[in-house]
Amino acid sequence: MTLASERHVRTARHPERLRAAGLALVSLAWVVATNAQQAAQAPDSKQEVQDGNTANPCVKPAPMVSYRDYQGPFQKVVGAFGRRLERRSAHPPHPPNYKPGAVLCVLDTKGKFLLFVEDTFDPVTFIYAGFYAGLSQAQNSDRRFGQGAEGYGKRFGASFIDQASGEFFKEFAYPALFTEDPRYYRMMHGATRSRFLHAIGHVVIAHRDNGAPVFNFTEWLGTASAVALSNTYHPGNRRGFTPAAQRVGFGVSEDMGFDVLREFWPEIARKFKLPFRDQSEPLNQGSF
Repeated sequence: MTLASERHVRTARHPERLRAAGLALVSLAWVVATNAQQAAQAPDSKQEVQDGNTANPCVKPAPMVSYRDYQGPFQKVVGAFGRRLERRSAHPPHPPNYKPGAVLCVLDTKGKFLLFVEDTFDPVTFIYAGFYAGLSQAQNSDRRFGQGAEGYGKRFGASFIDQASGEFFKEFAYPALFTEDPRYYRMMHGATRSRFLHAIGHVVIAHRDNGAPVFNFTEWLGTASAVALSNTYHPGNRRGFTPAAQRVGFGVSEDMGFDVLREFWPEIARKFKLPFRDQSEPLNQGSF
């Protein structure tokens, strides 16, 4: 086989690897959903709070703001990003607005799967994929993808799978396996410094489905799994522990920044006169 033909075969394999990575995510989703469904079928006492002899229903998060609630182009563009932040946010019920002992409703396996699907096919995900694909093309990363429209298309596909695999592992697969809640628990009240530290600490401390604090296994294992998977369809990725650790660190830092935005999104939304989740609850005074 000549050098040119070998290069052609290697180039032709990259779309196949992209398809294989996509099929792998679908297969893993089916396996995790099947295994986790057995636990979900059992009655879960965590869905209720016992108050004496009376069972109080758990507290569901406020409904998402609809696109129709945003007025004008500016609000709709900013609102698209805001909805993505809000989808993975939750505000635990605390007195005096709720009775003592009230808890959030458990996000079951189906809810975690829907969260993964909604975030994966959110318009913002395609914007991220297009941005990172353009950045990769400008830097000529993954050179085997080539340039032009074909090269950009391959980079876009790879970038989209990057986004989808991260959402899959961190919002569905590992949360279902470890019974962790993939949502960020918004503090919403208190000193700005305390809320900031609470937000950046979420990459270390998460919550189980029953609200108990736990090490954030899903963040670190999910990011590492997505990085490992990306090596199968990114021909330009540097191999080895150090490059992988750097990509994991970048991914965790990015999630940390989004958690800070989730914490302070109500103040940001009110500043720009945007509708937001939990807007009926009074905000912390003096944060912004």
